[in-house]
Amino acid sequence: MTAVDSRLVAAMSEQLQRRGGGERVGWKLGIGDRERLGGTIAVGHLTSATVLAGGSLYSAGGAALHADAEIAVEIGEGGSIERYGAALELVDLTGSPDDPYRAVADNVFHRAVVFGAWTENEPTHVRAALVVDGDVRRAADTAPELERLIDEARGVLEAVGERLEPGDRVITGNIVQVPVEAGERVEASVAPLGSAWLQLR
Repeated sequence: MTAVDSRLVAAMSEQLQRRGGGERVGWKLGIGDRERLGGTIAVGHLTSATVLAGGSLYSAGGAALHADAEIAVEIGEGGSIERYGAALELVDLTGSPDDPYRAVADNVFHRAVVFGAWTENEPTHVRAALVVDGDVRRAADTAPELERLIDEARGVLEAVGERLEPGDRVITGNIVQVPVEAGERVEASVAPLGSAWLQLR
């Protein structure tokens, strides 16, 4: 894989040093331009502090939140992908669009995530949609390259002294993203994997 940029290593090291409480859940992949430092994806951490049950209430707290529909994977023994599911992530994109170091150090915009049900059936094609108050706000089709993304994440993690562990859950980057507001019911549908939803307040 491409060598991991020293700026990404520094930003992720700061991120992980500031990791708060909660039990380890896994990782999130940052695949956008706003968090890109060098030629690889960025990686953020997930803990139980920000994992919500399906249908939970989440307080926006005045933040400018966006919702992401994503594919989640679960790592099995030997480091391979064992299970697949839908995920709904909330991100706060506030901040400079020209400061990828800060975006990575601040955990790649992450605020919360909801996981759907899990399956061992690998998807070769998905249709992702974000449904807000019953209306499809945005949808897109993709043929996911999940093994490539996980291999790239593995190399980035190794560069900062971390690794993928059996049981880790990884959300693999947004397929579609929309702004959301307090009072809205937000659902990420990732066919054929299922869906995940929450209520904003």
